[in-house]
Amino acid sequence: MTTKSSGFSLIELLVVVAIIGILSSIGVVSYQGYVTSTKISSTKTVMQQIGLMQTEYLSSMGGYYVTHTGATCSPNNTSSVEIEKELFPCGEDCGEDVITAENKFQMCIATLGNGYEIIAEMRKEDEVICKLTLSQSGILNKDEC
Repeated sequence: MTTKSSGFSLIELLVVVAIIGILSSIGVVSYQGYVTSTKISSTKTVMQQIGLMQTEYLSSMGGYYVTHTGATCSPNNTSSVEIEKELFPCGEDCGEDVITAENKFQMCIATLGNGYEIIAEMRKEDEVICKLTLSQSGILNKDEC
């Protein structure tokens, strides 16, 4: 007399769990890469908007808005807020937050010759994870990412 067991063996269940674990780890890594590239793309768009607002600022004020004088600057939360208040005066009153905290990028604007350069950095603690620069002429550099 033979008995038939209904169900799965322990080995079959372990194999299925291992396969699901491998697929989920690949999915998590892919998703993190997707999120980072989305943040970079969004920050590039914001930098281009700042460039357009610089043209408007030049026509009304006679010069470009900069957060730091000199060829370089170190972005921080204060400089990002200053940029938003000065170049996008409507700001939070209109329900619009141009430089968002979700992007994890901080920005500043440095003088570059007679023009400007927009610098955006994503930091983790004191380490720069990603640095983007946009010159007045529209040249976008992705130094580290």
